[in-house]
Amino acid sequence: MTQSTTINHSETYGSVWYPYAQMQSLEINLEVVETKGVILTMADGKQLIDAISSWWCVTHGYNHPELNQAMTDQINKFSHVMLGGLKNQTTQSFADKLVEITPEGLNHVFFSDSGSVGVEVAIKMALQYFFNQGQQHKTKVVALQRAYHGDTTACMSVCDPAEGMHKMFHGITPEQFFLDAPSGGFNASDAEVAADIEKARQLFEENGNNIAAMIVEPLMQGAGGFNYYSPKYLNQLKALCKQHNILLIFDEVATGFGRTGKLFATEHTDVTPDIMILAKGLTAGYLGHAATLTTSEIFGAFLSDSASTAFMHGPTFMGNPTACAVGLKAIEIFQRDDFLSKIAQIEQQLKDELLDFKHEEVVETRVLGASGCIEVKDPSFHQGIQEFAAERGVWIRPFERYIYTMPPYIITPEQLKAITDVMKDWFLRER
Repeated sequence: MTQSTTINHSETYGSVWYPYAQMQSLEINLEVVETKGVILTMADGKQLIDAISSWWCVTHGYNHPELNQAMTDQINKFSHVMLGGLKNQTTQSFADKLVEITPEGLNHVFFSDSGSVGVEVAIKMALQYFFNQGQQHKTKVVALQRAYHGDTTACMSVCDPAEGMHKMFHGITPEQFFLDAPSGGFNASDAEVAADIEKARQLFEENGNNIAAMIVEPLMQGAGGFNYYSPKYLNQLKALCKQHNILLIFDEVATGFGRTGKLFATEHTDVTPDIMILAKGLTAGYLGHAATLTTSEIFGAFLSDSASTAFMHGPTFMGNPTACAVGLKAIEIFQRDDFLSKIAQIEQQLKDELLDFKHEEVVETRVLGASGCIEVKDPSFHQGIQEFAAERGVWIRPFERYIYTMPPYIITPEQLKAITDVMKDWFLRER
């Protein structure tokens, strides 16, 4: 009889399993004890400017007094109640506000608790839309190379299968169709857009009968490497999707709430998507929450006398009133304080600081809205940049070949310059 031996790895590696990291070699020496505005204060007293808004979500900065108060006021009433058979005015008001500020026609809001789940909801909604109409053959989704839509199962199936972080699951998750990532940048030529659209046309003509939806990160592919592309592509893609009876899903988890220079990336286009997903900035980074919005046409396909056509999905914390309360206040502040003007200033400063930067290790620099990226040739080149930046008072987190910033919108020009100086000084340092 063999007796198994259990190793307690928590003694060596600790109890917290950190994300996107090889735990065997991971060292985290920075402990946050306080935050204010765009500043993270460490246990040793060091203060760092957050260059990446805690994965792009802390749009209004940390410890905002009005957001704190909105949460406190709601918690003093009730922090959470289920939406299964109950309703509350805070959640209703938040849904109404989202319908008001998103593109016309997105009239219905399904809440969930993270961007990944919001994407799962969108895909499931698109498939069942056709199932409910007797079109069970429409089971496939089209996505783009370089795409990232989350880490759960359906999300992994629409992430880049060759280069993305989930490529090991290719063949296990559902098999989807992929198109080349749009080329030419935000100001792509008509010829470049036409070539990319022709690829979509060919795919739709050959397989459209089996395709339920196409999902894209509109204009900015974030975790796929900050590939910015033309609004013209989305305008033509929408027409093509309509022609082939394919739903168009906009994943605005990263692009929503100002990141591309408009309140939503879709506002750069003439398109209202059939389904749109919001998260991250939805609550200004205070709580995990997501919203999947859709049209009355899609919503209507779930209405019947039969329970079999109902949308059978229900995250426990969907429509959480505390998250909705802080989200309502965040939108109020965004509109009242004209954050779009602040974002335009950030964009101009990033262009001034980064677009002309040249170095032998740099492939390209890119800027769109409140995001700026330096792409390097070799990902090993930026090994050590986090420690380098921290010594200079900046928190930055590169990945693969990309050194980037996506700062909170309240950042000052001086703070933003400190970030861009660090990004450039990394290349100019003595080695």
